[in-house]
Amino acid sequence: MAAAFRKVCSGVTSRGFSLSCCRHKLLHTGHGLLPRPRPLPLLLVTGGGYLGYQHYRWNIPPEDGAPPPVATPTQVALYRSFPTRLLSRAWGRLNGVELPTWLRKPVYSLYIWTFGVNMQEAAVEDLHHYRNLGEFFRRRLKPAVRPVCVSSCLISPADGRILHFGRVKNSEVEQVKGVTYSLENFLGPQKKPSHDSSSSFRELLLSSPENDLFHVVVYLAPGDYHCFHSPTDWRVELRRHFPGSLMSVNPGVARLVKELFCLNERVVLTGQWQHGFFSFTAVGATNVGSIRVYFDQELQTNTPCYSKGSFHDHSYVTVGDQELKMTGEGGVVSGEGEGVALQKGAALGEFNLGSTIVLLFEAPKDFNFNLQPGQQIRVGEGLGSL
Repeated sequence: MAAAFRKVCSGVTSRGFSLSCCRHKLLHTGHGLLPRPRPLPLLLVTGGGYLGYQHYRWNIPPEDGAPPPVATPTQVALYRSFPTRLLSRAWGRLNGVELPTWLRKPVYSLYIWTFGVNMQEAAVEDLHHYRNLGEFFRRRLKPAVRPVCVSSCLISPADGRILHFGRVKNSEVEQVKGVTYSLENFLGPQKKPSHDSSSSFRELLLSSPENDLFHVVVYLAPGDYHCFHSPTDWRVELRRHFPGSLMSVNPGVARLVKELFCLNERVVLTGQWQHGFFSFTAVGATNVGSIRVYFDQELQTNTPCYSKGSFHDHSYVTVGDQELKMTGEGGVVSGEGEGVALQKGAALGEFNLGSTIVLLFEAPKDFNFNLQPGQQIRVGEGLGSL
């Protein structure tokens, strides 16, 4: 009987010890009845909820006369903190990976179906011809499908959608309706001599008081033809490269982020046409870190390191026997002749994916745009007339 009593006591003691050990283990490992908090899923859920709320709030139609809602500086800073440059370089490398022949048609067909690409316009319709996504994005078109309008002095440089157009007022350019950006921040400082210190930046660009300054913005969607062409007969004198962010330039984002085009990486070509000042700007965007200009092999965009607020100039003209020197922070310029002459409709460059082109030009005050906001346009179609 004594032995039985000792066995029962031993079992109780063992179970008590086991329960105590379990409680001790749960306290130290955190695997209790309550789930352990997971920082990453919590961040994704709260961040997604916040973005959803902001998207809902931004899409509420503004009251009559009220300015359109724009992102706060903090929201823009958070957006710019995303590694979009790194992601764009990774996307560029992925685009260069050669696809197996059997995989090309399914991959490209999915892209064609998603973005409504018209392959009947492509110079090569056989999808097996394109070795990688990059070649498919930069596909050439049949010459006859983009005739150049001969009656207009200015044609569309790309396939896309017209975001905005009009006269430049008070040295401010409309990004989309109601959202503007600084002309000086966009183009950078100009070296033209001015006899009147009170002249505005806009007036500094004009060669004649009889002229005015105009602008037009063309947005290229992912399914559009990704090459861009010369919009007129003109001479390029300077290339200015602004390293910067690679935020999306989708019209919805352009409506929210003030001075988006001034924050993003861009390549500005400036020169002269028959009426005076002319500039062509290719604006980079997410997954569009690579901007190529055919006549400028030295241009390198979306490099890993850059100085914030810097720009790099490259001049194509000389003054007498001396090179025209213009420098920005970290910028070096060399002269290489008397400028680059481009003909209307000539192939000028390409994006790796859809982006935005901004034209700023001087013209007589009676210049009229033949456009509607939001309309689809193609290379070679007329933008306006005198």
